[in-house]
Amino acid sequence: MTGETDPSLRVTSSSVSPVSAAAAPARIRHHHEILILIQTTLTFLVGALFVLTFIAQPYRIPSGSMEETLLIGDFLLVNKVIFANPGPWKSLLAYEPVKRDDIVVFHYPIDASMYLVKRVIGVPGDDLHLHRGLVYLDGRLQREPFALYIPSYANPFRDDFPTSTYTDPGVSSRWWMQMQRNVHQGQLQIPAGQYFVLGDNRNDSLDSRYWGLVPRQNIVGEPFLVYFSVVTASRSEITGLTSDRLARERGWWNGLTGATRWSRIFHVIR
Repeated sequence: MTGETDPSLRVTSSSVSPVSAAAAPARIRHHHEILILIQTTLTFLVGALFVLTFIAQPYRIPSGSMEETLLIGDFLLVNKVIFANPGPWKSLLAYEPVKRDDIVVFHYPIDASMYLVKRVIGVPGDDLHLHRGLVYLDGRLQREPFALYIPSYANPFRDDFPTSTYTDPGVSSRWWMQMQRNVHQGQLQIPAGQYFVLGDNRNDSLDSRYWGLVPRQNIVGEPFLVYFSVVTASRSEITGLTSDRLARERGWWNGLTGATRWSRIFHVIR
């Protein structure tokens, strides 16, 4: 034994292929780029899921109860943080109390699986009544530039609310009984933790006049942006039934049947 290495096992620089030596770093860079792409995609998906779950939620308007503020075929983004319980984040995020004239998305008090959108007209402590369709709070006529009054048949229950006569078959019997306990001298007194809401299209909206007050905990958020809009028929026009139920959208492409309203895209809701 001489301690020398078998010449057949020696590797010299001349025996390594230049192509294979260059290919190894290239493969490493390629794998690294794929990992970065996967990481970026996952980060985006997680961020989008967080936003849609906790901050903003897309909805579509199916009926004309909020015209001219919100149109049939509008796709909305709803701020789910603004009315949330602030907790320890109060100093960091823009939380606000629910106020008169705010547009809100909320769980329908009769069926919590349904989402509706209306405008807050009465807040806790208000004395409210309607006369000929016009809103009075604490005896004072309210200025409501957003309200739309399309000519319609006379309806004393709708236009002179609250009334002591049960004249409209669309009124919830449960609400009718509750309403009588909260009416004093012709005024509906809004109790603590409850809100009275109306559609801006006053003669074509099923709202607090028909099914009652909205509890504070039912309010989900405030719509702030129309991100897309199409000219389309409402469900009531198709089926003959009135429905204010909001459609929750899983993607921007859902329901895109009709001409695009380009002027409504990125329209800020007020």
